Amino acid sequence: MFAGAQISLYPMTDDFVGVITSSLAALDPWRDRLRIETDDISTLIVGPPEILFPALRDLYVAAASTRHHVVLRCTLSRGCPGEPDDAICSTNALANPEEPLKDRQNAAIAQVAAASETGETARAQFSLYVMGGGDHMAEIYGCIEFLKNSGCFDRAKNFCTRVIGDAGPVFTTLEQAFCRFGPPEGHVTMDLTVSANSPSITG
Repeated sequence: MFAGAQISLYPMTDDFVGVITSSLAALDPWRDRLRIETDDISTLIVGPPEILFPALRDLYVAAASTRHHVVLRCTLSRGCPGEPDDAICSTNALANPEEPLKDRQNAAIAQVAAASETGETARAQFSLYVMGGGDHMAEIYGCIEFLKNSGCFDRAKNFCTRVIGDAGPVFTTLEQAFCRFGPPEGHVTMDLTVSANSPSITG
C-alpha cells in the first residue's frame, strides 16, 4: 500500500519563513518512520496513517503555538492505484472490512476519547472520498455518524464536515475517519483544512 499527504502551511505574518521552518522541525521525531520531501509548493509525507496523523498534529500544534493565524492544507491518500506499494507504509491500522460498521464506529469513538490533549484548539473541515467498488455511500454515512458522536463534531457544511476541539482529539478523529471507513485495499482520500488563531473568531 501507499499512503501519504501533500501538505502546505500558510502563516499570516511577515515572519512566515520562521513559522514554516520552526513548525517543520516538529516533524523531526517522526522522520525515522516517514519519508519527507519538501519543495517550494508543498511537503510530501509518506508513511502509515498511525504515524502520519500524529506527525501532522505536532506540525499543526507547533504552528498554532506561534499565536499567528496559520492554515494547514492537506491532501491525504491511501491505496492510490497509481502509486507503487511502499514498505514504509505498512500498517495494521486499517479497518477489517468484515467488521460491522457499528463496531468500527464504536472503536473510533473510543480512540478519540483516549486521545491526549495538546492545549491548542484546531478548527478543521474535511471531505472523505471512498473510491472503488462496494457501497461507498454506506461507508461515508457511517463515517458521518461516527463524527456526530466523536465529541469533535461542529456541523455539516456544503461538501464537507467541520470539526472543532483540542488538536489531540481532532487529529485522532481525522485519523479514525481515514482508517476505519472504506476498504483497506481500496483508494481513500481526504481533503483537509485546519485553521488556528483566525482573526474572525470572536469570544
